[in-house]
Amino acid sequence: MRIIKLNAIDSTNSFLKVLSTQEVVENFTVVSTDFQTDGKGQRGSGWQSENAKNLVFSVLYRQKLDNVSSLFTLNIVVALSIVEALQTVCDLDLVIKWPNDILAENKKIGGILIENTFKNSNEVQSVIGIGLNLNQSQFNNLPQASSLFLLAKKEFDRETLLIAIVNQFESNIKQLKVLGETHFWDTYHRILFKKEVVSSFEAISGKRFVGKIKEVTRDGKLAVLLEDDSVAFFDVKEVKMLY
Repeated sequence: MRIIKLNAIDSTNSFLKVLSTQEVVENFTVVSTDFQTDGKGQRGSGWQSENAKNLVFSVLYRQKLDNVSSLFTLNIVVALSIVEALQTVCDLDLVIKWPNDILAENKKIGGILIENTFKNSNEVQSVIGIGLNLNQSQFNNLPQASSLFLLAKKEFDRETLLIAIVNQFESNIKQLKVLGETHFWDTYHRILFKKEVVSSFEAISGKRFVGKIKEVTRDGKLAVLLEDDSVAFFDVKEVKMLY
């Protein structure tokens, strides 16, 4: 595992994407930083992080796909790898909130942003950005956010956990070829936040409604059972859960 450590950078994802155009970058190469000035989350939202308190890093992974619909499986494997690594260092209740949030005790402690580039007809380069709140103690105006430090009442070693996450990700990628996608999708659905629970949502139009998450489809859409017993499918930018 190659780890490139930076004191500060605008975005580890951006750095790794540029690096991959300048030289051959092996799978599972990591770029980590103490502080990120322009971190991005889903829907273009910013990611706030105190200097040298949290885990902020990106991983490069190239793969060949038989079909584009299986691309979201990478999101599943990454999220599960984070949860499984965290389970080795704490006993918090960890779940995955669609599309790419990691929750502990119903508080957001992490997020994932995967940026994909198609190199040819079936090869995809993915730059996987991961932000995890480890030892941060203040979250101004972010009532749904927390950190492992606040929840577990202890500090965590950043480098140890980074290596654990990337090792788990590499192991799961190998297991994916052996066990198949269905194994990971089933595991993902078992810890999917609010699955089969009546919840409130807000559509991109601003309209609010209630429904029950049934599943996440193989192409990454959220399937929600509505009050009229119909099932609606939402893409990442089309709906958000209110909790």
